[in-house]
Amino acid sequence: MIKNSQTTLSCILVILFGFVLFYVGTDGFRAYTAETARLYKLMEQNPTLPHVTLEDSNSRTYPISDLEDKYLFITFMYTNCGTVCPILEMNMGQVFNLLPEEYIGEDIVFLSISFDPERDDPATLAEYKSHFYNADGETWRMARIEDEEELDQLLETFGVIVIPEGNGDFGHNSAFYLVDRNGVLIDVMDYTKMDEAAERVISILESEKGA
Repeated sequence: MIKNSQTTLSCILVILFGFVLFYVGTDGFRAYTAETARLYKLMEQNPTLPHVTLEDSNSRTYPISDLEDKYLFITFMYTNCGTVCPILEMNMGQVFNLLPEEYIGEDIVFLSISFDPERDDPATLAEYKSHFYNADGETWRMARIEDEEELDQLLETFGVIVIPEGNGDFGHNSAFYLVDRNGVLIDVMDYTKMDEAAERVISILESEKGA
């Protein structure tokens, strides 16, 4: 009888210990994967856009702070990507279509940033954006950051993981990044959930207008 009680107590202690470890390891059950945990920490920090200089598909060069009075809906991609990037950009276009026209360009600008600046020069970006109907170079811009240190700082700040695969391709994570008028990252959204992303943006802009 005593032995059974000790066995039961041991099992309970093991279960409780595992429960505590799981609680701590998942940030109080809020993060179940490494990627989710990383994004959760990122959103807790609400990082600010570092200083970077963009060169867009129209060969214009300007600091990203020139767009600071607007919300920025950002993706990170490279034009030679034959896997997720075209889907990422097509989905971005769907979010663009779901937003009321009154907000486009006036309150929010869409921005696709290449992390392959050596190959993604303005001419290449201009060709690439022609495949996406709403990428007009103004309300939806495609740009590169030539300065490697600036690019690396931005990627690190926003938790974008880019791993060269040795054949000109990159392994990378993908998401929609929403930056407010003050250059603060306020949301990272699932790029496969376009309706949810659009609803999130609309709710923020509408609440701002009603304030």
